[in-house]
Amino acid sequence: MSILVFLEHHGGELQRNALGVLSKAASLGDEVHGVLIGSGVRALAPRAGAYGAAKVHVADDQSLEAPLPQPRVDVIAQLVRDGGYATVLFGQSVLAADIAAALAARLEAGLNWDLVDVVQQDGTLVGKRPALQDTVYVDVGWKSEPRIALFRSGTFDPKETGGDAQVEDVNADVQEFSKAATMIEQAHAESEGPSIEDADVIVAGGTDGQDRRAQALHRSRHLGSNPTQGGHAELRHDRRDQQGRQRTGFRVLRSRRRRRST
Repeated sequence: MSILVFLEHHGGELQRNALGVLSKAASLGDEVHGVLIGSGVRALAPRAGAYGAAKVHVADDQSLEAPLPQPRVDVIAQLVRDGGYATVLFGQSVLAADIAAALAARLEAGLNWDLVDVVQQDGTLVGKRPALQDTVYVDVGWKSEPRIALFRSGTFDPKETGGDAQVEDVNADVQEFSKAATMIEQAHAESEGPSIEDADVIVAGGTDGQDRRAQALHRSRHLGSNPTQGGHAELRHDRRDQQGRQRTGFRVLRSRRRRRST
């Protein structure tokens, strides 16, 4: 069973989320390959070997400089067909979500998204997905190959295991209809301070509803290393809060009309 991981990059670095998914894929026991797409990105490929990639396919072309999804779909779809990949994995981002959805349509493949874990069970892959406001986690699967999976951001931590990746150049065979869109401008919002993805504990105050949201964030942060299998007690509590008197602590404030004396 071969696995292909989309290696998203930005600012001359492979993204942490993509490296986390790559590390998880390598832990499943199958040979894992990466795909790196862009302009001037070939130098980034060897780094993926340290996180478990045995081979990295590189599509390095000036036409791929803009982070647009459709040209990347063309490259990955051809790789999947030629390489016979059974599984394609993505770390959540705006770009990755667009690529995963379009790739599923192109290959008529099944897509599971918002996953927080994936495991081998009886020789097949089973994904773990949160439901009911992250109070329970359900097993999800795929009916056919290739399987496409999109993992929630920050689910897996990158783990360096050593090793070297074979780098293989691939042609950027972009379809004409994929060239219809052009990027006029790209802007990035710079943030300061610590990232929520790096936090071990998230503390929040407020109403009961807000406290439950903080607990859900804390559970999802640690789910990659310890996925919940049941959660029936939490499910019962959550249903009571949704359907009973202890609803989430929000109030709707309506504006009052004032009479004006003339």
